[in-house]
Amino acid sequence: MQGMSEKGAPHGGLRERKKRATRAALAEAAVRLAAEHGAEKVTVEAISAAAGVSVRTFFNYFDTRDDAFVVIDAEAGERIRQAVLDAPAEHAPLRVLREAMAAELAEAEQQHELWRLHARVLHASPHLLVRTLGEHMADETGLAEAIAARIRAGGPTASVPPPAGATDEERRGALDLYPRLLAAVAGTAVRTSVEHWYARQEEAAYLEVFQEVFDLLAAGLPAPPA
Repeated sequence: MQGMSEKGAPHGGLRERKKRATRAALAEAAVRLAAEHGAEKVTVEAISAAAGVSVRTFFNYFDTRDDAFVVIDAEAGERIRQAVLDAPAEHAPLRVLREAMAAELAEAEQQHELWRLHARVLHASPHLLVRTLGEHMADETGLAEAIAARIRAGGPTASVPPPAGATDEERRGALDLYPRLLAAVAGTAVRTSVEHWYARQEEAAYLEVFQEVFDLLAAGLPAPPA
């Protein structure tokens, strides 16, 4: 592959939208096949065929087969970070984060069935669940950096790229406690929401569970009535 591959391509016009659509189609094909047959039995060839692309195209978007199972929408974290940076200056950080995540999740909930299948695949394949948690930790670091940038600027600001060559551990170590804690709490809130909803899908929509979790956080986690 010459030049910038799809894995590192910037956002842009029609060509970039087509790339994002192709990646999404591959991720969806991977999840659906894994839900039906088990992730360990799904091949790159099968995923590529289901998405209507070549195996070579698959590797333009994913380094390994397992990468296709891990994250459905690789750009969701970036959109949340940008929403945090762009939110009105008078909004408190917790509110900003809640609204940014809720907007993203409202879009994602339109793919309710795919979310459900993805949760099933991860629960059936512990190594994929571990990989997914690793991806979420990386997103959490970027989110904490966005929160920190917003606090330093006293309101909406531009994103500041991390130092070149810095490891995820070094990036986390450079952050103050508050942005790290808020990003970690938000990540835990989303993960808890997903797990609770997955176990009780017939009782409430996912976004309702998410809002209830953030209501509890905003209220200071009061003890429930006996």
